[in-house]
Amino acid sequence: MQIIYTLQQWWQHQTWQELTGVVTGLACVYLAAKNNILNWPVAIISTVLYIYIYHKAALYADMLQYVYLCLTSMYGWYNWSRHPEVEDKTPIVSITPKQMLYAAVFVLILTPVLGYTLITFTQKLNYRPPAYPYIDSFCTACSLIAQFFLTRKIIQNWLIWVFVDIIYTVIYFKKDLQITAFMFFILIIIAALGYRDWKREYKKQLY
Repeated sequence: MQIIYTLQQWWQHQTWQELTGVVTGLACVYLAAKNNILNWPVAIISTVLYIYIYHKAALYADMLQYVYLCLTSMYGWYNWSRHPEVEDKTPIVSITPKQMLYAAVFVLILTPVLGYTLITFTQKLNYRPPAYPYIDSFCTACSLIAQFFLTRKIIQNWLIWVFVDIIYTVIYFKKDLQITAFMFFILIIIAALGYRDWKREYKKQLY
């Protein structure tokens, strides 16, 4: 009976925004892993909900990240629809050395800048202090790169998502966002499977 009561209390603590965000978040990543263009409209719904959720949780870097994810979801929807006439889908590509360099420089610059900005501006605006500002900013920077790579169908986006989602799982669990933490744990698995499936399809394209 105690377990049932505990589960009831836990369920009542959850919000419809987070529950819906989790369902649509898992759905859009699953569809992306399956190379399905419908992932983008579902992603737009999920990102809008999480902009609200992260604002309430004082995860401001994540909130800004999801604004970006919402906008890039619109771009991804457009870009994935522009496949060659002889192809059913936009082809998958692999990362180039130049893209790897640009991505690394971007993360190294944005992480401290964003972390410092969050700390400074939240103080000036009398917002709640940001939670884990530099770790949050690092994950945000990596996620921006991963999302851009996803819109361009760069296969290595999935490896970045696996890495980032592991960190996010821990952060959200500590922030008492258990459902979101569970979602990101599932996303780790989906991202790993997405990389496996995209790699198979990429190899088929070479022949």
